[in-house]
Amino acid sequence: MTSQPTLPKTGHASGSPGEPGGGLQAGLKNRHLSMIAIGGVIGAGLFVGSSSGIATAGPGILLSYALVGTLVVLVMRMLGEMSAANPTSGSFSAHADRALGRWAGFSIGWLYWFFWVVVLAVEATAGAKILEGWIPAVPQWGWALIVMLVLTATNLVSVGSYGEFEFWFAGIKVVAIGAFVVVGGLAVFGVLPGVDSDKAGLGNLTDHGGFLPNGPGAILTGVLLVVFSFMGSEIATLAAGESEDPQRAVTKSTNSIIWRVGVFYLGSIFVVVTLLPWDDKSIADQGSYVAALDSLGIAHAGQIMNFIVLTSVLSCLNSGLYTASRMAFSLGERGDAPKAFARVNGRGVPMTAILASVVFGFVAVFFNYLSPDKVFLFLVNSSGAVALFVWLVICFSQLRMRKIIQAEAPEKLVVRMWLYPYLTWATAALIVFVLGYMLTDTEHDGRTTVLLSLLVAAGVIAIAFAKEKFKGDRTVDRAVTKV
Repeated sequence: MTSQPTLPKTGHASGSPGEPGGGLQAGLKNRHLSMIAIGGVIGAGLFVGSSSGIATAGPGILLSYALVGTLVVLVMRMLGEMSAANPTSGSFSAHADRALGRWAGFSIGWLYWFFWVVVLAVEATAGAKILEGWIPAVPQWGWALIVMLVLTATNLVSVGSYGEFEFWFAGIKVVAIGAFVVVGGLAVFGVLPGVDSDKAGLGNLTDHGGFLPNGPGAILTGVLLVVFSFMGSEIATLAAGESEDPQRAVTKSTNSIIWRVGVFYLGSIFVVVTLLPWDDKSIADQGSYVAALDSLGIAHAGQIMNFIVLTSVLSCLNSGLYTASRMAFSLGERGDAPKAFARVNGRGVPMTAILASVVFGFVAVFFNYLSPDKVFLFLVNSSGAVALFVWLVICFSQLRMRKIIQAEAPEKLVVRMWLYPYLTWATAALIVFVLGYMLTDTEHDGRTTVLLSLLVAAGVIAIAFAKEKFKGDRTVDRAVTKV
């Protein structure tokens, strides 16, 4: 019978700045964590990618968002249970390390890091395109470089500067979507002063081929198109380790996930598909949110939305760099990355981890310009299913960690997964089903994404096992030498 892993004490890492294994400072205020939790759910993918989902599933895209939203709520509940009991910069990677074994923590930690450094390149390019449109005198690569340098500097200064930037970035996103939902909702019900839209109305949900014009199967295809726009909801649990009250921060962000998904995703998409018919040509041509604003006669709708998307891109870049560096820091602390990654400077900033993450991001940006259809496309596709891998690992980790917490520190179960273990198993089964369905999708590159992501995951897992075997062999050799 194997013994269960020990549950470590809750708290910040100990140690002096500059030493491996400690030094991260509680520089994030409660208002920072609150806005990081809210803004983490709203990615640029919501604004940019929703039109393809609407074109595929029609008004039924609401069911796609509801399905993925439910999945995210359940996964975040599991993660909240583990992170409230033990807030740490490694979050789900550290939990997997203890619950499933070193190989699991190593593998999912590096895959998550890989996902976010690729996102850095994607978002830097997206932001550069918008900025070049405003100021064409600076080439697109120049804007990508400027954006990356500014946000790298922000993260290098202190965790508080990251929190402050993210507070305002996320605040703009939240206000923008909140205003969009309120104004659009009033227009749908015909009570918005000065606006008389002949296209708006609840009839748009059923009048153009029905609620599911492309059949019920389109709901699952819609899931594939929207699932990755939800990645980021877990950032608050990584950031909690550098907050004033980690347990309170995790509990608060976990409990608020339902209304955040409901308002920002379901609420805003509902407004889009009721303001305009789902098959309106302007949705595909202009983008769903721009088309919706245009239908209300709001001047400069395109530029307004470009500003909001740019804010979301900068927010995603800022958080992506922070998240990748903290995961690298945690891997360094656990001996799964170079020890230098776990060193912090006098301000409690893991400089090496940040610089290593941003260097890979710069390399990916370079490949985006040099080889967008080969190398960069491979990077994007091979990291595309990591979100689902992370969620699956969280499910299996929670199944084991609940028993560990109950045995060693039941008072730390301040957040509990509903209907444990049945709902956890059901969530894991749904994630596996989505991955399986992606293998049947050739139209939207679902099969390519899963296969390439599995290939990269297999490589990382192989390295994890090889590392453990090498470590075990060295331990045996030392024991033999001593004898």
